[in-house]
Amino acid sequence: MKAKNNFRHPVWSRSASIYEVNIRQFTEKGDFESFREHLPRLKNMGIEILWFMPIHPVGEKNRKGSMGSSYSVKNYFDVNPDFGSLDEFKSLVEEIHTCGMYVIIDWVANHTAWDNNWVDEHPNWYKKDDSGAIHSYIYDNGEELEYWDDVVGLDYSNSELWDAMSDAMKFWVREINVDGFRCDVAGLVPTAFWEKVRSDLDTIKPVFMLAEWSSPELHRIAFDMTYDWDLYALMKAILAGEKNVSDIEKYLESSKEIYPQHAYRMLFTTNHDKNSWDECDTVLYGDAFRTFAVLTLTLPGMPLIYSGQESGLDKRLAFFDKDKIDWKDFQFADFYRDFIRLKKQNPALWNGEYGGEVKIIKSNAKDVFSFRREKDNNWVAVLINFSTHTQMVECGCYYPATELEPLEYKIFTSSKDKY
Repeated sequence: MKAKNNFRHPVWSRSASIYEVNIRQFTEKGDFESFREHLPRLKNMGIEILWFMPIHPVGEKNRKGSMGSSYSVKNYFDVNPDFGSLDEFKSLVEEIHTCGMYVIIDWVANHTAWDNNWVDEHPNWYKKDDSGAIHSYIYDNGEELEYWDDVVGLDYSNSELWDAMSDAMKFWVREINVDGFRCDVAGLVPTAFWEKVRSDLDTIKPVFMLAEWSSPELHRIAFDMTYDWDLYALMKAILAGEKNVSDIEKYLESSKEIYPQHAYRMLFTTNHDKNSWDECDTVLYGDAFRTFAVLTLTLPGMPLIYSGQESGLDKRLAFFDKDKIDWKDFQFADFYRDFIRLKKQNPALWNGEYGGEVKIIKSNAKDVFSFRREKDNNWVAVLINFSTHTQMVECGCYYPATELEPLEYKIFTSSKDKY
C-alpha cells in the first residue's frame, strides 16, 4: 500500500510543460546571448519550465571529442566560457522570469571532471581503487560496464562532501535565482543526500527538482518529478511490433500501483541522451511522430520537448562536438503550442494529483487507444489510431462514432474544442 505524503510542488509547476535547452547546439555561437533571441517563440509555444543542460566549465583532462561532455564539470561555481559569463547567465534568468517562465539547471553530483579543483584540494571526497588511487568512473548499466574515462566518481560516505555539494547548489538558487535542478543519474547518489538538499534549498525558496532516475522513493521528499523510461520503451516496442495498444493500459495500471499519486512523471519522445545515442525522431517515428507525441502530451505526467523537436529533429546531435540544430520552419511549433495551451486551460490534463486519472474507453476498434481524463467537471477524451488503416471508432458514450485515418488522433473536450 502506498503511504500518504504531504509533498507540495511549486504552484507554478502544476500545469507546466518542460523544454530541454541544449545551449551548445542551439545556435551557431552556442551561447546565452544567442539563445535569448529564442525566448519569445518559446513563450509563444507555452513553455513554462526551461531546463538547461549543464552550463558549467567542461573538464579538459581526458576530454572526449573537441568540446568534451558537458557532464564533466570542472567548476560548480562558474559557467562555461563558451556560453558567456556568469553575469550574462544571471541576466538571462532574469529575462526568463520576466517572460513568466522558470529555470532549472542540470546538476552533476555523482562525478566531476579530472581537473575539478576538488580533486587536488579534497581527494578524500573521491572514490578510489584498491591501491588508493582515484580512477575513472565505472558505471554498471545492468547489461554491461560503461567506462566514463573523462570523469571521476564522488564518494558520499564523506559528510564534508554533502555540505560542499549542498552549498554549491544553494549558490545557484540564492545568487543566480534559478528555480531548481535536473539531477543527473540521481539514483547513483544517496537518496538521503537529495532529501537534505531539498530541505536546504526550500529554505531559500520553493524549488522544482527533476531526477534522472525512476525510483519511486525519490518522490518521498526529494523530487517533484522522475523520468518515465517505461513509456518511452513501450512506444519503441509498439513501433517495432513487439507490443500493442493493450500494453498501454497495462503500463498505466502498473505505474498507478508503483508511484504515489502526487508524483510527476516526465513523458518524452526523446531527450538529449535518446537523440544522441539511440536515434533521431524522423528515423524512430517517421510519419507516426505526432501520433506518439500525443501520448506524452495527454497522459498523466509532464511532457518534455527537446531542443529542435519543434522543427522535426532529423539528426542525432553530436554529444562531444559542435553540431548546430537546423531550425528549418518550426513545423511542429503550432502542434506543441495547441496541446500545451489545452493542458494549461483544462485541469484534467494537469500534472500529478492536480490532473485527472485515466479512464480507459473501450471501443470496437483494434489498435485504437481511447481514454478520458476528468477533473472538476473538466474532461478530455483522446482517440489515437496506431494502425496503418482507416477505422470507424464506436464506444457508445463520450463521443460520437468517429472515423480515424491511419495514425490519426482526435481530441474531444468539455469546452467542445477539437484537436
